[in-house]
Amino acid sequence: MLSSVALLAALGACAQKNATAVKYAQVISVEDAKKQLTIIASDAMEGRETGKPGADRAAAYLAGEYKKIGLLPANKGSYFLDIPLTNTVFNFKSFAVNGRTLTYGTDYTVAGGNGTQNIKGAEVVFVGYGSEAEVGSADLTGKVVMVIGEPKPGTPAADPAQQRRGAMGMMSAVRSKNPALILSVNNVRPGMGGKIAERMTLKRDAQPGQRPGEGALIPNNGQGANARPNTPRALSVTISPAVAEQILKASGKTYEALKASAAQATVAAQTIKADVTADYETEVKDAKAVDIVAYMPGSDPKLKDEILVFSAHYDHIGMLPEGTPGDRINNGADDDGSGTTGILEIARAFSAAKKAGKGPRRTLLFLGNVGEEKGLLGSEYYSEHPVFPITNTVADLNIDMIGRRDPAHKDSPDYCYLIGSDKLSTTLHKISESANSTYTNLAVDYKYNDPNDPERIYYRSDHYNFAKHNVPIIFYFDGVHEDYHRVSDEVSKIDFPLLVKRTQLVFYTGWDLANRDARPVVDVTNNMPATR
Repeated sequence: MLSSVALLAALGACAQKNATAVKYAQVISVEDAKKQLTIIASDAMEGRETGKPGADRAAAYLAGEYKKIGLLPANKGSYFLDIPLTNTVFNFKSFAVNGRTLTYGTDYTVAGGNGTQNIKGAEVVFVGYGSEAEVGSADLTGKVVMVIGEPKPGTPAADPAQQRRGAMGMMSAVRSKNPALILSVNNVRPGMGGKIAERMTLKRDAQPGQRPGEGALIPNNGQGANARPNTPRALSVTISPAVAEQILKASGKTYEALKASAAQATVAAQTIKADVTADYETEVKDAKAVDIVAYMPGSDPKLKDEILVFSAHYDHIGMLPEGTPGDRINNGADDDGSGTTGILEIARAFSAAKKAGKGPRRTLLFLGNVGEEKGLLGSEYYSEHPVFPITNTVADLNIDMIGRRDPAHKDSPDYCYLIGSDKLSTTLHKISESANSTYTNLAVDYKYNDPNDPERIYYRSDHYNFAKHNVPIIFYFDGVHEDYHRVSDEVSKIDFPLLVKRTQLVFYTGWDLANRDARPVVDVTNNMPATR
């Protein structure tokens, strides 16, 4: 039992430590956050799409800012870690239904496939939601197949296989029958594959729809594009309900009626007379993008080899096609300009502390991930090719969208969704809870921590690639709002005081993790499904 003198001394030391953390948290300011985000989400960055010049400009800017702050390059003298990718490019010569040429972004978006084909179909096979029961023994080889591109009502939220069925046409039962073309019916927006992608479903499986002449980025297998055979695989296209009605017109049936029947019961595959033509070719190219890796060495000889990661993806979804009326640039101010700004601000705060002799005991890595919107590509590569050993990484604090309010919290006190803090480490969860109750007092919402939550947010940002390597994580998130993945995600709509408050919560949590004697223990069996 502590004596009264010892107890007072301990409390005094604690109070002093808290005061130090508070002092440097104030470096994180609305003024600087607004300055940084205005640049990061500017039109000059052209929506920061992975593999495009705008993302390269953003990466160069961010690396320059980290250098000004005083952080060091973490990859053999470079602030960049190359992420080797392969780009599958679809070149359309024609795409038409019943003689009417379809327009990209209004009538359809491309979701996936490869090879070179000239498809001339006189009939379409409708298979409901594309389940094994609906496909049955139907012969789909070389045929045009139409499916409902959204989850069937009542689908168990915990069933990952069912949740994957949707706008991207990822129906294994259909693909196993070797069709020539899959038409997945859903809402169509330029640059997206439909309503499921709009609702942020499983980014790993649902890239934004490819524009004609552009393609899908996937990890390079290390041997270059020539090592990837251009084996034909059914082209998957998201078509609008209006196009589906056009296909069904001569049959006397309507898409809404077929959809209603399929929602109520398992429907057998049925053949509909309709002309569908698609003439396209696929080109496979090597591509490259970069993660940003900037670090601050730890000051404690015993702890400096342990790494605390602050991560945020700086990429976004780029621009709408040329000729689109109005604003074409998806600036991504919230997604994830806000998180990118947040880790820059945290770096400034720790740098100020270090200059005053209060630097972190552990080493800090500020990781700007690319390719998150393409399937968590940058963080996946980093987790498999880390600049610091993954076994030495004590935690990842990942920020993805912290500048807005979602509809559920429109009139609520200041809040933040926290995801994953308790999935691997009771220590990390306690540190997080203590940081919030001591300093920021945000209303923490753990909605997305539920393994049965249908949105499955736990799998949708870069923290996931640390968690799967047993690194404790926290994901900070503001929810899905009306401007998610739209050109209207602008700086003018950011709540900067709330962005700063959320950033300060991450800073306070990181301050404790960076300076405590023991790293968080991994003592929890993760109750989230092992796969997405």
